[in-house]
Amino acid sequence: MMAASLLLRRDKKATAAHLKADLNRTDNSSGVRQLQELLDAVLNPEKPAADTDALDWCKCLLAGGDGFEEFCKTVRSYDNATLCGLVWTANFVAYRCRTCGISPCMSLCAECFNNGDHTGHDFNMFRSQAGGACDCGDGNVMRESGFCRPHRLRTGENVPSIPRDLLLMSEMVLPRFILCIIQYLRDGYIEPGDARRDLQKVLQQLEPQISFLEELTKMGGAMRTVLTKILTNQQTFKELSMGQEENLYAKKNYDKYLSALKNSGLVSVEEKGQGATADVTVDPCIIESLKHKCFLEELLFWTIKYEFPQKMVTFLLNMLPDQDYKITFTKTFVQHYAFIMKTLMKSHESDTMSNRIVHISVQLFSNEELARHVTEECQLLDIMVTVLLYMMESCLIKSELQDEENSRHVVVNCSEALLKNNTYWPLVSDFINILSHQSVAKKFLEDHSLLMLWMSFVSFFQGMNLNKRELNEHVEFESQTYYAAFAAELEACAQPMSTLKLWCVTPAPNQVTFHLPLHRYYAMFLSKAVKCQGLDLDSLLPDQEMLMKIMVHPLQIQACLSEIHSNMWVRNGLQIKGQAMTYVQSHFCNSMIDPDIYLLQVCASRLDPDYFISSVFERFKVVDLLTMASQHQNAVLDSEQERPMLEGALTFLVILTSLRIHLGMTDDEILRAEMVSQLCMNDRTHSALLDLIPENPNPKSGIVPGSCSFEEMLSAVADFKAPVFEPGGSMQQGMYTPKAEVWEKEFDPIMVVLRTVYRRDVQSAMDRYSAFLKQSGIHTGNPWPPYKERTPLHPCYKGLIKLLHCKTLHIVIFTLLYKIWMDHQNMSEHVLCMVLYLIELGLDNQEPCIEEHCHDSWFPGTNLLSNLHHVINFVRVRVPETAPEVKREAPPSTSTEASSYGQNLREAQVFSLVAERRRKFQEIINRSNTEATQVVRPKSSSTRWVPPGTPPQLVTEILEIRESMLSLLIKLHQKLSSKQNSLSASWLEDMDMNRHAHGDGITAIERILTKAATRSCQIKRSIQDICGKVCPPVPPKKNSPTDKKTMDKEERRQRARERQQKLLAEFASRQKSFMETAMDVESPETEAAMDLGASEVMESEVLYDCVICGQSGPSTEDRPTGLVVLLQASSVLGHRCKSKEAKKLPTSDEEHIYAADTCGVAHDVRLTLMQRFFKDSSCLQSVSIGWDGGVYVQTCGHTLHIDCHKSYMESLRNDQVLQGFSVDKGEFTCPLCRQFANSVLPCRPGRGTEAGAWHTPTNKKTCVLVKEVEDLQEKLGLFPVSFSIRSGTESNLSKEMELVIKDIKNTTQKKYMDYGKNPGSPDNDFLFMYSVARTNLELELVHRGGNLCSGGASAAAKRSCLNQLFHVLAMHMRLYSIDSAYNPWTKLTQVTQSRETDGFDEERPEVPMLFRDVPSLLIIFVLTMPQPLRKEHFTCVVKMLYNLQFTQALAALSSKFSPEERQAWSTAGLISSVWSPQSIEFSLQQFCLPFLRLSCLLQHHLYGDNLTGCQEEEEFASLAVCLGLLPSAPQPSNTVHSASCLQWAVSAFDLVIQWCAEVTGLSQMQAEQSLTLVVQDPQWAAPRLLQLPDNYNIIFQYYHRKACTACKKVPKDPALCLVCGAFVCLKGVCCKQQGTCECVLHSQHCGAATGIFLLINASVIIIIRGHRFCLWGSVYLDAHGEEDRDLRRGKPLFLCEERYRVLEQQWVSHTFDHINKRWGPHYNGL
Repeated sequence: MMAASLLLRRDKKATAAHLKADLNRTDNSSGVRQLQELLDAVLNPEKPAADTDALDWCKCLLAGGDGFEEFCKTVRSYDNATLCGLVWTANFVAYRCRTCGISPCMSLCAECFNNGDHTGHDFNMFRSQAGGACDCGDGNVMRESGFCRPHRLRTGENVPSIPRDLLLMSEMVLPRFILCIIQYLRDGYIEPGDARRDLQKVLQQLEPQISFLEELTKMGGAMRTVLTKILTNQQTFKELSMGQEENLYAKKNYDKYLSALKNSGLVSVEEKGQGATADVTVDPCIIESLKHKCFLEELLFWTIKYEFPQKMVTFLLNMLPDQDYKITFTKTFVQHYAFIMKTLMKSHESDTMSNRIVHISVQLFSNEELARHVTEECQLLDIMVTVLLYMMESCLIKSELQDEENSRHVVVNCSEALLKNNTYWPLVSDFINILSHQSVAKKFLEDHSLLMLWMSFVSFFQGMNLNKRELNEHVEFESQTYYAAFAAELEACAQPMSTLKLWCVTPAPNQVTFHLPLHRYYAMFLSKAVKCQGLDLDSLLPDQEMLMKIMVHPLQIQACLSEIHSNMWVRNGLQIKGQAMTYVQSHFCNSMIDPDIYLLQVCASRLDPDYFISSVFERFKVVDLLTMASQHQNAVLDSEQERPMLEGALTFLVILTSLRIHLGMTDDEILRAEMVSQLCMNDRTHSALLDLIPENPNPKSGIVPGSCSFEEMLSAVADFKAPVFEPGGSMQQGMYTPKAEVWEKEFDPIMVVLRTVYRRDVQSAMDRYSAFLKQSGIHTGNPWPPYKERTPLHPCYKGLIKLLHCKTLHIVIFTLLYKIWMDHQNMSEHVLCMVLYLIELGLDNQEPCIEEHCHDSWFPGTNLLSNLHHVINFVRVRVPETAPEVKREAPPSTSTEASSYGQNLREAQVFSLVAERRRKFQEIINRSNTEATQVVRPKSSSTRWVPPGTPPQLVTEILEIRESMLSLLIKLHQKLSSKQNSLSASWLEDMDMNRHAHGDGITAIERILTKAATRSCQIKRSIQDICGKVCPPVPPKKNSPTDKKTMDKEERRQRARERQQKLLAEFASRQKSFMETAMDVESPETEAAMDLGASEVMESEVLYDCVICGQSGPSTEDRPTGLVVLLQASSVLGHRCKSKEAKKLPTSDEEHIYAADTCGVAHDVRLTLMQRFFKDSSCLQSVSIGWDGGVYVQTCGHTLHIDCHKSYMESLRNDQVLQGFSVDKGEFTCPLCRQFANSVLPCRPGRGTEAGAWHTPTNKKTCVLVKEVEDLQEKLGLFPVSFSIRSGTESNLSKEMELVIKDIKNTTQKKYMDYGKNPGSPDNDFLFMYSVARTNLELELVHRGGNLCSGGASAAAKRSCLNQLFHVLAMHMRLYSIDSAYNPWTKLTQVTQSRETDGFDEERPEVPMLFRDVPSLLIIFVLTMPQPLRKEHFTCVVKMLYNLQFTQALAALSSKFSPEERQAWSTAGLISSVWSPQSIEFSLQQFCLPFLRLSCLLQHHLYGDNLTGCQEEEEFASLAVCLGLLPSAPQPSNTVHSASCLQWAVSAFDLVIQWCAEVTGLSQMQAEQSLTLVVQDPQWAAPRLLQLPDNYNIIFQYYHRKACTACKKVPKDPALCLVCGAFVCLKGVCCKQQGTCECVLHSQHCGAATGIFLLINASVIIIIRGHRFCLWGSVYLDAHGEEDRDLRRGKPLFLCEERYRVLEQQWVSHTFDHINKRWGPHYNGL
């Protein structure tokens, strides 16, 4: 030890180098001894694990004196691995390519996927649920063609062999290091149930050590080989595991380990003593405790004990690229499999643990070679089945499926946690995975004892989750425990039989279980045996008696489905409906309803048809209904349930006899039928179709050789409808819709009924079918479901046709036809439809006739054709005494009559389904078990409570019928077509068969008659006879109540129709007279307005309709009317740029977006620069703000009284219904059009805009007008605040106006209002107010496309509220007076003497005129002058301002000249410069255009002038004329000069010189600063969202791993702002500020509370608007035009330009609130 303590004190690097040198000698014993002593000291497990000194020592020792980093690099250079093997944990994004995969679990990391070539492959991206590893380079799991470049080229040959001394130290040190970790794990483990148990803490302390191991695995193949040697070497384990004799600590440590091992068997030691094992013979080694032989085994053991810590799992998986390790580890895993599952069952964290188990097992079992290897060597299958049995045995209960005492059958209890929480899923997932390898499945099926074990397991599910009708409570659990029936091998077919025999017992009539896995296995085995192996069915079937028992359970399910839909199980709550739906749903139908129906088809084809048919009607409880009598008593059904149950029974028979899924259809035909039935119900998206089509005949990915692929089939039956965008804002996905010929030839209602989860889908399919028929002109009425020819039956199943040719069915058909003809109750069109379907099926599937005479024979034989025309004369029925059939007269007196009466009695057919035939079978059955099959038919007295008026006694009566099926069909034809002789005697001759495919009942009957006639001459004759002597139907008793009822019904309908007509007519006339009077009221006023001369000014008041109280009237001071408006802050204008191209979204670190060139930033910079040099108040009048955060006002155009609005808001406040808006914030929806709004803008009283005098052009000279304007401005201070001041109180109107101003100010944030040096000052307020007007004008320009070329009234004149907004703003502006000394008007129009410089020098100068923003000045003038302003004055103002604008344009332009050009122009001699006169003229016009557009728009809103449209090149001239700058009718466009519009009030040169002097006289400013202020270009391009890449993957790959700029972490939900490209954390707590999350913060900062974000991980866009948000949808669609929200399918997505344009358009036009309907509050949490 001395040596060790010396070494410990020395420098680690030096010691390592010294030891390495010692060990490299040939005699290295001293080195070895020294090293071991050093390690004893360093790696002492009694030291606390958190001490990292040991780790540092290990790193130095491994590196042998070099730096550890260099050592890693060196080792990596010898990496010979050919596999990628990258391990990932949950939530990692990986890829799966079905084209390249051999195993379905194959997955690739993004890097390998992108470096491989997968173009045109069937791949998708997915988020790993449990974690996984990259399979690139592994030829067992994927095809080599899919490897990425590096792993395809790397074969390991070109890697140099590793020098021996490099890893020498590692081989010596690492065994001790691993032992040390194991000793810590032994020490820290505490059994569950102990209060001190805290496994997490132990693991946390070991974190650095395990991470170090993980680091080692990443050094590549060379290091992994060393680790594998250490982990799998049994000798090393023996030497080290127990520790040295003398070391007491090690001994105790080892004992801990042994005691932990003790209970590692599947059955613990104590249980074994009690003999608690199941009575199945299980290989003892599976149940025994574990024994370990190497480090790897013990490491895995502790990994399990500690419930699979993530780090350990990752370490174990990182080693897998090493082949030797992979094999040993797989064997170890299998050896521990039972123990793993046992631990899982007891774990509290079973979810996490399950994921980690599967993370490991999927890597091992997906590899067929490995799977086969461990199946053969380690009995993997035995272990799995045994463990499954063991798991399920823990939760068995006695079955209640039969009520006998001696029931030995047990089932699993679905409410056990094990089943409820799906704890068993890892096991089942592994089992499925392993059986997907053919070689393993074969082994499974060849092992007799294993199959017996498996069957006993399956039997636990036989009849689980039993439902009893009318119970009040029920297990809320859908068990899903039947997994794919295995490829049927011959031996297995006989196997389930022996076990099946035990379970066949008759269920009581009110019980149902949907779970019969044994029946279904048996069915699938039969189907496969016949279809794939061509075996003879009879050799596989048991005797008849057994078949009868087998059929009972599936038949009970079919009947119960019908009962559930007839609402007979309502007391069992919704869940029973849920079970019924699950049973037929596409994911389960392959393993549930299809095998059941197939099994019934097999039974039906082998049993006596009469027995089968009568069993069906009995199970469906409708036997009592099948009587000729018009009244009957049903012992088991209420009368309203009879009809649906009868429909159910008939539909079931039709499905049974016409479904061919297992009876001879090829896989392609099945796929086609499934697809057609789904498409007929509804148009479907591609992914919905993939999901809805059952997996079985069509493994969606791997295509069965020789079969048709999903895509080919889809294009054969359906047309693609590209995604369209509806104006309502709902976005359609790309859909597939059936082709016309599919509707015409392939629509199969029977398949639709079989596959619908909801009954409404059947209706939907029929509606779509009738719409198609109408559209294509085939049939206009209400069509019946079309009859579809079937594919021929497989010869094995020919017996099924006997069902259609058996007397019992014919009796039923005859009875039902008769009942429908006689209008008995509970018959329906659907019943008739199904009866006709059965007849037609019988005609299409002929059967040789068997003549048989037994004494209940209604019909001579069994053949349908011959029975059709057989006439039945009398029928004996049992009816209640009160029925109309009962004859009340005395028996006939004369003997002849009496004798004929007796004759009839003998002939009459006794109607009973349960007739002689039943007895035949009763004998067979009674032999075997007397009590089992007595059908429960409760006596009517015992099951129903009998009210005082007991039901009448039943008596026997004889009915005279004298009809055959044929005659009834013909009579029904008359009834349906309501014509006496609808079929003439010769109609068969002129029949045209083609038009019979589609139509209603009439068509169907004609089709059947024609078919029958073509198949038999006798029938043809009968039809002609019947048609010849046709007469109206005669019910047995005239005026029987039913008859009267129908007559009354008709009459009542007729009367109701007449009443309705009368009412409608009256209503129409009232409406007409109202319209006329209303017109009268309005017309005189319009005429009066016409008569007004130019001189007299009569104020005609505007009338407004209030949409709440409905009254019409003017807006007055006392009761003002207001416009419904939505105020919203907007930064759209601020995001405009100079260039028309949208900015690109950065998708790499090299690309960036700069905001410096946006309109908002440019204006901010300008204002800041001005405020440095000029007087603040003057600055605030020289620019506009509101580019960012300006207030935009929009209206729906509806008006209401302001007091009405207040009461409306009150009622909304008291409304308890959850609204999508916040009433407290003043939000509401317009009461008329429901458009979102949040304020009311008062309309000013008085005239409209079109009063004459204000328009009259005057001939006053410019100078006169200039003076008048000046006077008007002087007067300003004298103007009253409100139009009328009554006794010093404010009027309601002015109060409301002040309120709106308050609303406007509250709409945007403080920072967007305060630009002055002293916030809240009047100057600031003034600036904000006129900027609101500016913002709205500018936005209207943007909405018009940026110019006024299109002309026309405002986009929707009714929708514009600028006029009202101006008046409200003007009202408010009058509170401010402009100091006349600074009045810009004087500077515009007069040459002033330079003022004496008083002592005010320290005060900053005013902003020079050339720096001022001209449109801002225009708005200031208009708003501050007395209203209403005469148009002549407005024009005068525009003219004066144009002069200024033009001068500014010249100044800006000339400052761009080079000195030479300036010289050339000033001498005007040579014009050889870049700037030709044309280009200068063009630039000047462009510079002045924005001002002209704004002025024109303002004029249009104030005076109602029309805007005339024009070509783009003529826009300048057109606007100049409109504003009166040019005399009307400009010359041909090329001659309009911008200078010709100038009109000066004083000498132009003096004024221009004065303006220039203001700039040149600035002492503090540098020249270039002055220049930036002069050269302001007023032109901006339209606002655009960022330009996105075409392929979504580009965005996803760059951003989903990108770290957030604020918190430097990779966000869980990253989002992108589509306006400015900012990258933010959605919902991230990391970036919260004052309780507000980053997205909301950004939306306030970037869009003044409107944000458009793309969620990277979901591909959808969310909109944040104020305090609400909504999911907008996705602008990225896959190849089938579908969104992929949350990237669940992971298919490649591409930008849908059209959707993106719509999004942009909604952003620019501020219509998010109106178009998107689903808003919710975000509580600042986004």
